Formats: sequence, C-alpha cells, structure tokens
Amino acid sequence: MIRLYIAVTIERILDQIYVLPEASKTLMLSYITADSFQKGHILLKADRVEKAVYFIKKGIVRAFAPQAEQDVTFWFGEEGETILSMKSYVANEKGYENVELLEDCELFELKIDMLHKLYNQDIHIANWGRRLAEKELLKIENRVVSTELLSAKKRYDSLLENSPGLIQRVPLKYIASYLSITQVSLSRIRKEK
Repeated sequence: MIRLYIAVTIERILDQIYVLPEASKTLMLSYITADSFQKGHILLKADRVEKAVYFIKKGIVRAFAPQAEQDVTFWFGEEGETILSMKSYVANEKGYENVELLEDCELFELKIDMLHKLYNQDIHIANWGRRLAEKELLKIENRVVSTELLSAKKRYDSLLENSPGLIQRVPLKYIASYLSITQVSLSRIRKEK
C-alpha cells in the first residue's frame, strides 16, 4: 500500500493552533529544531519531567500509561499534531505517560522553558500557548467522554471517521487498548462492518 503524505511544515502546525503575526512566528521559529527518531523510540517517559514540546512532521506515535498487566494506550498522534506531557508543560511535574514512536518519525522540538520565556515576551505567543492548552484540554475531554458514554462499536466508528489511517498504521493490539476493549472484541466489531 502506498501512502501519500501531505507536506507538513512547522508553520502549518503552528497555524493550526493559532495564527501568529509574522514577527512573532519568526521569533518562535528561531527556537524550534528538527530531529528524526527511529520506530520504537520512547520519546516521553513516565515518571520524568519532560523538557520539550514536539510537533509531528512525519510519522505516528502512541501515548500510553504502563500498567502491571498491560499498557493502556490513550492517544495516537499523526502528522501535524503536538506531543507533550501536560503535567510537565503546565506544572513542571513528572508525567504519567510514555510516548512511543510507531514509525520512524521526523519531529520539530521546542524546549518548554524557552516557550515559557516567549510567553512573557510576546502576547501573541502567549495567546498561541493558551490555544495550545485549550486544544489539549478538549482532546482529553473528548477521550474521557467517549470512553465513558459511547459503546465500543461507536468508539471504533468514531475512530474510523476521525482518523481512518490509524487502522492501517497502528497494530490492532494498540487500537484495542485505545478503545478499552480486548483484541477479540475488536475483531468481532471489525467483522460486523
């Protein structure tokens, strides 16, 4: 299967969050670096204060909480999305999640301490940061509401509607974990389609 990638630039990613005036965007861009990591790399680690925010240029990642019996996957990130530990970003505290790269990834990185300095320097960047936090909060709320109020089939249908490419790019065991169901239940739901 051939996958086509839409060119994802850091400018496009920043604008998806909040459109900055050119001077503010140029200032922010001067502190963003690009890096590549291999599939399987753990980018963020549980029980550690994370020092950076990442933006996905290419690749896919999963956020999970390690549990004794089985990891619990609660988020997938694709091209154009942000990767951050909210506890580290907001409170400078240790996070609870790991973020694993499910494909080789190209990422943009911005140090959190620099981002906070930029918030104090530039009101537009501060507004960008507020919008980032709001969008992350809505993602969390949507996840909680989905898990608590929707049936497994409706959660699967929603995943297909909102992120159809995930099914081809992510191992089914992680999809099942994300949907809070077993792989057997996921197989049953998929057969009904």
